[in-house]
Amino acid sequence: MHIRSGVGFTLIELMITVAIVGILAAIAYPSYQNSLQRSWRSNAASCLMELAQQMERRFTSSSSYLGALPAVGCINEGSMPTRYTFSFAASEPNANTFVILAQPVAGGPQASDACGDLSINQLGQKGSAGSIATCWRR
Repeated sequence: MHIRSGVGFTLIELMITVAIVGILAAIAYPSYQNSLQRSWRSNAASCLMELAQQMERRFTSSSSYLGALPAVGCINEGSMPTRYTFSFAASEPNANTFVILAQPVAGGPQASDACGDLSINQLGQKGSAGSIATCWRR
């Protein structure tokens, strides 16, 4: 009598492996997406701070915040334009105040971010739709 050595996989073993991989993917992918959102939100917050610093330099040189949004590289680097748009809040800036917004692009990867719009003003006060501590952490 010839005894077969165990070569290959049974269908049950293969199905169990596929199920395990599927469960791991279902857990890992949303976590990965969340991590990407936090990373890009952090980039947008850093960009807002850079824009605010440029506005302060403008005020130092001309005693006014009036003018266009400063041209800084962070607005257009990587895929930032597909994730956030940067602009002044309505009726801003004026001679003494400004509010700069980073708004998630509608339908873009950041659109579902719970923090929504991020903002910063001339006093360095930060704003968001979610918790400041969570949305602005680095």
